[in-house]
Amino acid sequence: MNDVSDDSADLMMDFESDNYFMQMALREARKAYDAKEVPVGAVIVRDGSVIARAWNQVETLKDATAHAEMLSLTSAQNAVGDWRLDGCTLYVTKEPCPMCAGAIVHCRPDRVVFGCPDEKGGAAGGWINLLESNPPLNHRCDIVAGVMQEECVALLQSFFREARDKKKAERDLIKKRSEEA
Repeated sequence: MNDVSDDSADLMMDFESDNYFMQMALREARKAYDAKEVPVGAVIVRDGSVIARAWNQVETLKDATAHAEMLSLTSAQNAVGDWRLDGCTLYVTKEPCPMCAGAIVHCRPDRVVFGCPDEKGGAAGGWINLLESNPPLNHRCDIVAGVMQEECVALLQSFFREARDKKKAERDLIKKRSEEA
């Protein structure tokens, strides 16, 4: 009986630490939101410590590859002094896209924990699964999906709702000006 309760405590602690680090990733995503970027944030953890953090900066840097995952992978590689991220966990608020999943496979973290799935373009099980592919690529990552999913989805939905509302207001203004002319 003791063994079962000890295992349950370990599982609960892992879940709680996943939540803890996902909260950090959400803070990064909020930075993206504030910068008018798609609000995705990422942190990379090794031995219980954050070694890298990033947020989407595609518009800011005018770089289509400046996804939170890509920026955090580069930062983590610099922190450990190697391109291999063995022993690391990547926390990201949205399921990685194929570009990011490919980079993740090559960097070799042990785990990828994400908040919300992307059924149309996710590459960690939503649309395809490059992280646990069969036949395997050069590395396989353990995946934990749905950590703080509601919060991650809410942030993305709010961002895209505001973007749609802004676009509609601009169209309405153009229409009004053309009617006045």
